[in-house]
Amino acid sequence: MARIAGIDLPKNKRGFVGLTYIYGIGPTRAKEVLRDANVDEFKKVNDWTDDEISRIRSAIEKYKVEGELRSEVQMNIKRLMDIGCYRGIRHRRGLPVRGQRTRTNSRTRKGRRRTVAGKKKAAAKK
Repeated sequence: MARIAGIDLPKNKRGFVGLTYIYGIGPTRAKEVLRDANVDEFKKVNDWTDDEISRIRSAIEKYKVEGELRSEVQMNIKRLMDIGCYRGIRHRRGLPVRGQRTRTNSRTRKGRRRTVAGKKKAAAKK
């Protein structure tokens, strides 16, 4: 099993798909890394040699991935919240940040529906 950037890559997947399991590496960057490391992108992860794995590791070191990238993203969000800009306020309140509607939808950000105490349901029509 190949271990790169602290992540165990799945053995039975193709190279560029396996690299996408690393946070910060998508399909395009995975193909770019494999091209730089001179490794066939369709070769399975368990078929990689030790030499190929070391070349892939050195190619990935150019980019911010995993913990370093996660901490940078969290620091950026914290900075937005500290300066009190619109995006920071939305993050603080747990609402959608990028202009989506909230009257309906946005349940992922807002969580389960909470009922308001004392609110009566509309009277049924006769």
